[in-house]
Amino acid sequence: MRVLVVEDELTLAGQLAQALGEEGYAVDVAHNGVDAHFMGDDERAPFDAVVLDLGLPQMDGLTVLKKWRAAGRGMPVLILTARDNWHEKVTGIDAGADDYLTKPFQMEELLARLRALIRRAGGHASAELHCGPVMLDTRHSRVTVNGQAVTLTSHEYRVLDYLMHHCGQIVSRSVLIEHIYAQDCDRDSNTVEVFIARLRKKLPPGLIETERGQGYRLVCPS
Repeated sequence: MRVLVVEDELTLAGQLAQALGEEGYAVDVAHNGVDAHFMGDDERAPFDAVVLDLGLPQMDGLTVLKKWRAAGRGMPVLILTARDNWHEKVTGIDAGADDYLTKPFQMEELLARLRALIRRAGGHASAELHCGPVMLDTRHSRVTVNGQAVTLTSHEYRVLDYLMHHCGQIVSRSVLIEHIYAQDCDRDSNTVEVFIARLRKKLPPGLIETERGQGYRLVCPS
């Protein structure tokens, strides 16, 4: 999953990026509203979620959010607001935010809220995603098959996580690359095929289909 962190306080931005990275997210960071608007407005590589501070230089977060929504960008947005500034929360949600968190906050709560936003955006109500005998626990980054734990590398998990959130949909190789690697990482499209091949060895046969020339699809048994 790919997340954009928009925060002008460098220390907090670094803490958020580190915590999200440790949770398996591909993280991009913007420190001002202009860069944030540009990055979030790229429809070729949409983010799965955004953590957006409202008090930003160059362009405030509320304006950024309104511009995204006016352009039809529908990714979930979690806004960060100052303590007791209730009108910012109301204005932010009216502008299209999906949730808010008041500073200072516990990182565990932010991670939980982000997981919930991403799940709901994909139509999933539970923290546990199921596809036949496969269960992926988004809270603890664990995967089981018929109740037995499956050991995955971080990138194998990221690929499966994205496919599970988009079960039944064809996902192209380029989309997978965008959502498992941050923008500043070296990207090799051939590695996606390697991750898919490894996953097929660890999961029940036939679960991941290849659509020639289009990408991959996770097929859940009825």
